[in-house]
Order: sequence, then C-alpha cells, then structure tokens
Amino acid sequence: MHRPDLPLIPGGTARLGLGLWNSLPATLLVEFGLFAIGIVLYASSTVARDTVGRYAFWAFVAGLGLLYLAATFGPPPPSTTTLAATGLGGWLLALWAYWIDRHRGVAPRTPAA
Repeated sequence: MHRPDLPLIPGGTARLGLGLWNSLPATLLVEFGLFAIGIVLYASSTVARDTVGRYAFWAFVAGLGLLYLAATFGPPPPSTTTLAATGLGGWLLALWAYWIDRHRGVAPRTPAA
C-alpha cells in the first residue's frame, strides 16, 4: 500500500512499498477486496444463533463500509481532538463486533469429498 518508504530492517537502507496508494481506484479495489474476503470467511465459518446474529452482522458490515467511504471521500477531521475522539470511538466498533459474535456460533463442517 505504502510508497517505498518502509525499512526492511531497523536502520537498514532497503525500503519497501508497493505504491498502491498512488492510485485511488487500485487502492479501493484491493482494500474492498480484502474486506469482502474477510466477510466471506467470517460468514462462512459462523452461523447466526438468532435474529440478532443475522441482522446485526449485516448492519455492522454495512456500517463499516459506510465509515470507510466517509473516511476516504469525506473531509479531513477539523481538529486533532475530533480525530482522537474518532479513534477512541473505534472501541465501540470492537464492542459491537463482540456483541455480534456472541450471537453467532461455529458453522458445522461439511465433510470433504
């Protein structure tokens, strides 16, 4: 994602980076692709125990997608205080995800053919 500015080892001169952030379409494609893979892996390895586990999960996915789009295309935070509050608000997402996960269970495994 980064431009070639990440050192391979501390103090080393070799720096790595794909420079993907230089292209907005490529960045969106890769990041949404990784997001979609995560959704598919989680949704296929868990099953909703109740309606909360079903609908809250998809509301969470939609909310994360909207937050990503707002962060990508919206204006920057007006102050560092707003930025800090937003970062701390991320813990609410972790609590929401934990609550959702309590309403989901491990999906039954199907035997390999």
